[in-house]
Order: sequence, then C-alpha cells, then structure tokens
Amino acid sequence: MAVSPPPARSLPLTALRAFEAAARLGGFSAAAQELGVTPGAVSAQIKALEEALQAPLFDRRPKQVTLTALGARVLPGFTEAFDQLNAATRRLRAEAQPSTVHIATLPAIAQFWLSPRLPGLRAAMPEMAVSVTATEAPPNLKRTPYDLCLFYGGGLGTAIEQDVIFPVCAPAMARQLRTPADLQYVPCLSDAVWAQDWEHWLQAACPGETLHLRGPEFSLYSLAVEEAVNGAGVLIGHQALVAPLLGSGKLVAPFAERASLPRDLRLWSLRPSGPRSPAARVARWLAENSQETR
Repeated sequence: MAVSPPPARSLPLTALRAFEAAARLGGFSAAAQELGVTPGAVSAQIKALEEALQAPLFDRRPKQVTLTALGARVLPGFTEAFDQLNAATRRLRAEAQPSTVHIATLPAIAQFWLSPRLPGLRAAMPEMAVSVTATEAPPNLKRTPYDLCLFYGGGLGTAIEQDVIFPVCAPAMARQLRTPADLQYVPCLSDAVWAQDWEHWLQAACPGETLHLRGPEFSLYSLAVEEAVNGAGVLIGHQALVAPLLGSGKLVAPFAERASLPRDLRLWSLRPSGPRSPAARVARWLAENSQETR
C-alpha cells in the first residue's frame, strides 16, 4: 500500500508579510503602522517565523533591528511577491466595485477642502461612490487600497494650488491688530502638524524683526481652526483650507502679508488608469473644481 507523506507545513502568510514590511521599512514600529497592528504583534509574528525556520532574520539591538545576511538575501523576492499580490488584490477590488474610488488625504484637507466639494462631485457623478480616509502621511499605494492621494508636497500628479499661508482670526480679534507686532499681545494658535507655520510667515512678513509669540498648540489643525473661529486667538491659515471660512466672514485676514511655501496641494495616483477610469474621472473633476468653494 502506498503511503502518502504528510504535506510540508507552509509558513504563515501574516508572518511573512510582517517580515517583509519590517525589513523594507527598517523597523517593527513602521511595519506595525503600515499593517495596522501593534509593534508587539509584528515582533511576535517574526519571532514565530524565525522559530519555524530555525534561523534568525533580524539582529536585535536596543531600539534597533537590522537584517541578518539571510534576511537581506530573501527580502527582494518577498517584496516583489507582495507587490504582485497587492496589485492583484487591487484589480480584484476594482473589478468587483468598478464605480468606487478611495481617497487618502490629511484630516485638515478632508474636512476643509475635500468635504465641501463632495456634494458637487456626487451631483456630477451620481453613479460614483467616493470614500475618504484621513491619514497624517501619504500611504504607500503599492500596499494600500487607495486610488487617489491628496496631500501637500511632493512632485507627483496634479498641482491643485500652491500652499500660501497668512494669519487668520475672528473679526472681533482682528480689531485688536494693526501691525504684525500686535501679535505679541494676543494668543497665537498653532498645531503639531504644521508647527513651523508662524516662523515661515514671520520670516516673509517681518524680516529682521524678533517677535515673541505665545499661545496653545493643538494636535489637529481642525481644532485650531475651530478655536480661531471661536475667537480664542490668531492662527496661520492655509489659503486652500480657510478660503470658505474667509468667504463666509467667520474668519478674516488682519494683515495683507502672505508667505508662499515651496509646495503645492497635489492630487495623484501611482496606478496606471485610462482617462475614463473612475479614479481618473474623479481626479479630473476635483482639479477642475478646485476653486469652487471660493
């Protein structure tokens, strides 16, 4: 009687994915962020993989991990394989949901720039379903399900608008401000994402002057904007984001001085698509209606 040998045990896909991400990104924390798990989970998955292989893939040091020679040799093959797997997954998703477009963008851009335009987009393309994910950094489009990215900076895709900044505040507070020097006597709001905004504007508007500004910092730009509307202080506004609030009169610009940062609000995709694809149509509509809420 023929005896069938037991099948060889395959290595777990989740552990292989954790290894590839950690190796490509240079650490367990970065891999965890990309995979949406904890660093401890990534560490445990890689440890289990090493035990199954009976060979180390990383050299572990305090606050640092580096690839072993074995890990470095096999990484390119796994990166290529997971790129192909993710490309196939994206194609499957696109075929299954041909009228759905997924957009990744900064929280502030999602709230102040993109959200006011979504009603017009739905009216123009009622057959289209647009989902929006707010994230603090552009995602790796090879490893995520997003079709479009909308962020400041970089040289990809379509430039929507240059990033122009200037102080904004509620009308009542603006009456206390005649020159930039008056900013020293009112709260100057800032946010953690664009912590250098005040410095950039002061260099352009008041070269050679030293002003001592004070005020609270917020973890989200949207919170800082709301507090500026509420009269809590003066905030550096990004033109593309605060234009509707300026148009409604909820915020005003107390000074004429503007500073142009060396970056644009840009819309892009890394995936090739024809001009009639859902992502291309949505991107074209957003570019053509970038000034709609002004």
